Amino acid sequence: MSYPNIYKINLNLLNMKSNNNQGKNKSRPNSGYPQVPEVITRARTPRDNEVIGIVEQRVGANRMIVKCFDGKERNCRIPGALRRTLWIRPGDTVIVKPWEFDSDKRGDILYKYTPAAIEWLRRKGFIKEVKSEF
Repeated sequence: MSYPNIYKINLNLLNMKSNNNQGKNKSRPNSGYPQVPEVITRARTPRDNEVIGIVEQRVGANRMIVKCFDGKERNCRIPGALRRTLWIRPGDTVIVKPWEFDSDKRGDILYKYTPAAIEWLRRKGFIKEVKSEF
């Protein structure tokens, strides 16, 4: 029994060796896309009693020590709604909302700034230059 030519072509395609690499250079991912700098026209600013701070150290259990720009160091936590969506590391700039009680020592982290948004905040005067100890 002879098959039509279509079946023979498909069988030949199935027997061909699969080339998953497809000539891509794996050493430079996304090298074909131009790197366009992100332009920010506005960024979220602190409201009411919120302050901007820089994460100093992770303590564990979604808590971290944050050095706030009002001169206080707070032990801040990430609220449950943001726990899986907000990934924070030391050195990140965040918005902190102090607690109603013990507001000088504790707070909640509400927002994490992108590097482009941090540059916008510097241009507008919300963030002063932070002096490093080293």
